[in-house]
Order: sequence, then structure tokens, then C-alpha cells
Amino acid sequence: MAKGILIAAMDFAAAPEDEFHDWYDLEHVPERLRVPGFLNADRWIGVDNPKISLATYDLDNVGVLHSPAYLAVGGDNGSPWTKRTAKFRKGVLRYEGEQLFPGDRTAPADAAALMMIGMNVAPEHEHEFNEWYNSEHVPALGSVPGVLCARRYRGTGGTQRYVALYHLEAPEVVRSERWRKAADTPWTQKLRPHFRDHLRIECRRYRRAG
Repeated sequence: MAKGILIAAMDFAAAPEDEFHDWYDLEHVPERLRVPGFLNADRWIGVDNPKISLATYDLDNVGVLHSPAYLAVGGDNGSPWTKRTAKFRKGVLRYEGEQLFPGDRTAPADAAALMMIGMNVAPEHEHEFNEWYNSEHVPALGSVPGVLCARRYRGTGGTQRYVALYHLEAPEVVRSERWRKAADTPWTQKLRPHFRDHLRIECRRYRRAG
């Protein structure tokens, strides 16, 4: 059961592209998948900016990121290759969160695209915000044709406290009329003025060049 998530988004425009992908594919992802509690790893590339890389890791729970096995390869214990490529990578988002809805669902393996939405909400509206997200917003978007999975998270330590992930059959799903109608309801319009620190990243699945 995937109750936790780790999301890492970065701008690699300054990096030698081949080395960046080699580091990610040949060292970084395999290194993390050897850590107990890491369930999977998916890589994504920005639709609008193909120099944006996003990686998602389903976790047993967020506590995995404080385990000895993870700490042995993370942070200051990163490999020489990790440290060498760090100067070329600009962080966009690092997010650690627990799944709020549906609760413990794992990412589908066959999604061709992903949309990530991160935000905060004015504290006095937080209770209603969570009611809206859980009872209307995520279920409605999750029922749109082409949406394979819809999940949301609450995290700690990052700029955005709340993140939603939508796995899609294609990037165009989020521009469909069905999506628009599901996303733009009276309840959504009521709460939208209270959203803060909004971050939206649309991605295609990364495919390693042959």
C-alpha cells in the first residue's frame, strides 16, 4: 500500500542532457529503489518546458525518508556523481507527503502523462478546502475520461502543503471539455480566491532514448 509520496522536480537546462539522464537512470533511480519502502519510480518531462524533469516515488509511508537505508544515500551522503551533477540542476520542487485521498493507492504503470498541482490555502478555509478536495474535486476529475488515477497528499517542509497527482492517458486530457466542467464548479469558484502558492506542472512520461 502506497501511503507516502516523494516528488522531485528540477530544471536541468544547464546540464549536459545525456549525462543528466544517465545519472538519473543508471544511478539515482536504481539507488532509491534499493531502499526498503520505495515501491516504484517514474520519470516525467515537462510538456511546456522539456528541460523540466519530475520524478515520483510511491512509498510505504513518508517515514521511509528518515530510515537508515535512505539516509545512507541521501543528502550529504550522495554519490560523487550526484554531487558532480548538482551544480547543473536547479530545484523546482521537493515534496514529501502522505496520501489523503483515496488513501493508499499506487500509481498506475501505464500512464502516458501526469499533471501535478501544488498549493496552499488560507488557514481559515483549510477545513472546507479539504472537504471540497476529497468529496468533490478529486472524485470529479478522477472520473473524467482519460484520467487513470487521481490522488492527493498533505506534506511537510515544502513550499506547497497540498499536492494532487493526476495520471493520464495523454496530456490533452486536461484540456478536454469534460475536464473543464469537472474542474470549474461553483464550489471551486468559491474557494479559488483563497488558494496560495499555486504550482502546476504538466508532463509526458520520460522514455529513455534507445
